[in-house]
Amino acid sequence: MGLLDGIMGNASEADIQSTERELKSIITTDEKVEKAFKLIRDSIVFTNKRLILIDKQGVTGKKIEFHSIPYKSVTHFSVETAGTFDIDSELKIWISGSSQPISKQFKKDKNIYDIQKALATYVMK
Repeated sequence: MGLLDGIMGNASEADIQSTERELKSIITTDEKVEKAFKLIRDSIVFTNKRLILIDKQGVTGKKIEFHSIPYKSVTHFSVETAGTFDIDSELKIWISGSSQPISKQFKKDKNIYDIQKALATYVMK
């Protein structure tokens, strides 16, 4: 998985050290990045304390939204895989106090299972 996968909309596993450097201004001193995935310019990061959804916006990607979700706030989540005629997979995460899920789209790709497995690992601790 590499640059071409990211361009095509497929999730690819990201380097933990470079992700930690990118997030140094927002992670706490005792927080460690344990798993990270890239999706074009956006990222899904699992730390030992929370889930961080990174949404790079605008043409240059300089505007960035960091959506921090404590694992205890995730009430449930779902993965919808791509079908025969459907090329997109979807991950939905419901947060306590919100009726609408956070939704991320993926192209037909097997890494959605890795993301779901990581989410299950951290949420169900």
